[in-house]
Amino acid sequence: MKLNIVAKKIQIGPSFSEYAEKKLNQKLDKFFEDEAEAKITLNEQSGQIVCELTVRAGSMIYRAEQSATDKNDALDSAIDKIIRKIRRNKTKLGKRIKASALSPDSFTDTVEDQTEYNLIRKKAFRLQPMTTEEAILQMNMLGHSFFVFQNGENGTINIVYRRVDGDYALLEPSTE
Repeated sequence: MKLNIVAKKIQIGPSFSEYAEKKLNQKLDKFFEDEAEAKITLNEQSGQIVCELTVRAGSMIYRAEQSATDKNDALDSAIDKIIRKIRRNKTKLGKRIKASALSPDSFTDTVEDQTEYNLIRKKAFRLQPMTTEEAILQMNMLGHSFFVFQNGENGTINIVYRRVDGDYALLEPSTE
């Protein structure tokens, strides 16, 4: 497993890198092939160490974020969280792990007059062709409330989202 560690507002030594590599290999190698990539981002916020762990294996992305007073504890908790997500969805994931391993209440009815918008983040990502079921699974694995994907059946860009009632919805573009 390839490992990339990014530290923001915090110093890490080679001992943490060795610890992280050992833990990831020990706990996650049984789920992923060698081509999996892991990224650990450490950040200090309000006296706590926030560890964000993202594992990419084929077209699947697994993400967990945990905070603790110690960076090793935060990493251990993030690894355990990813393992729980994988196990909870293992029947849905099936062979896929080894092989390739918008909320309605967020919209308002009225538009406020606003001349300036505070855009705080821009994110680019690679679209993967997948089925709607795979997109819902990926959304749940990331812990997001929506997911943008390329529909493998018709090649269009679609969005799945979790509704307030717990069900899921699909947004498909139309030119009509």
